Amino acid sequence: MTKERYQNLLEKVNQYNSGEIGITRIAFSNEEQACTHGFIRMCKDQHLEVRLDASGNLIARRPGKNPSLPPVVMGSHLDTVYQGGKYDGAVGVTAALEVITRLNEKRIETDHPIEIISFACEESSRFGVSTIGSKAMAGLIEKDKIRHLKDRNGTSIDKAFSDCALDFESIDQANRTKERFKVFLELHIEQGPVLENKNKKIGIVTGIAAPIRLLVTINGKASHSGTTPMHMRKDALLAASELALETEASAKMEQKEGTVATVGDLIVHPGAMNVVPGKVEMKIDIRGIDVKSRDRVLKRIEEKISGIKKKRDLNVESKIISRERPVMLSTDILNELKAECEAKRLSYELLQSGAGHDAMHMTKLGSVGLIFIPSKDGVSHHPDEYTALDDILAGIDVLEAAVLKQAIVHKEGKSVNEPV
Repeated sequence: MTKERYQNLLEKVNQYNSGEIGITRIAFSNEEQACTHGFIRMCKDQHLEVRLDASGNLIARRPGKNPSLPPVVMGSHLDTVYQGGKYDGAVGVTAALEVITRLNEKRIETDHPIEIISFACEESSRFGVSTIGSKAMAGLIEKDKIRHLKDRNGTSIDKAFSDCALDFESIDQANRTKERFKVFLELHIEQGPVLENKNKKIGIVTGIAAPIRLLVTINGKASHSGTTPMHMRKDALLAASELALETEASAKMEQKEGTVATVGDLIVHPGAMNVVPGKVEMKIDIRGIDVKSRDRVLKRIEEKISGIKKKRDLNVESKIISRERPVMLSTDILNELKAECEAKRLSYELLQSGAGHDAMHMTKLGSVGLIFIPSKDGVSHHPDEYTALDDILAGIDVLEAAVLKQAIVHKEGKSVNEPV
């Protein structure tokens, strides 16, 4: 029954999809908003109190016996990358609702309120900046740095908010730093091969890497490809190619520290076969746990930009659109998750996350635990992304146990976890 119920829940969420290949549910799109409102109905079916905050985060609350106590919070995100998979983010949100459903079935009351949060715009695919909703909630949003951003269709972030009946100028109102969470717990697919390769059921995350993201604009001169001599060209794409290769080389120099760098988005103007490219916009992602290593990669890229300007006589503008700090997660919650795995005889591995998650910003609001479950072949952000149902359910079992431990089960006027 639990298997079928959860499978149906995940399928309901993934019916909201704008593409034919994989899952495309981009932040603040019609599909993402429809999915969010569909999930609201699912939460209301479990008698949760639901609201949307100023950044578009969905917050569903199960009252506790003592409403003055800080909430125990679970969450993740419902938006996807372009042509992504069925599990990234969606598993964490649906797993949280499954935990609530189990508590309701068992008629378990808790002293602490319990919340589910589906964070807005976790993925950077649309605007080049990730975890916008959780940043806003943690008081980390910098409106002036992101208000100029546009998606691939030229839609500004301000317009995307407006299309969803949100006001970008009011995003600061999502800030919850004046209140505290008792704990934030996120269940997520690993998005890497470690758990599968080591045949472990659960990953307990010790720290989360964070990105520096650059928007680089290279302005050359568009000209006829047949009549412009090679030595007279100002080809913006060739300059971008040099910079992309330097990005790769710089990251390879930091392999021991685990730092990586990617050019994942490149737009060529005017984009015609018979025109020398006059302008290129590219986005560069540098990430790692070691801040000094990450900064060394950034420095080499910036030096390369200076060299390209002189060598090719081009105008190159570089702007840092996001610079986040890696975080280490709560030792007390880590030890608790280890104990839950051991009690359930589930094999586990302590590991770091190379991908960013909303959980990293929730460290501003309370203790944080991040639980990983295996990804087949380590594949993610791809239609082939897959996590077995039994692995998801094992993760939900650990999540449920941790929530009950933290929320404190109430029974006959006394909390079960309280000392006699």
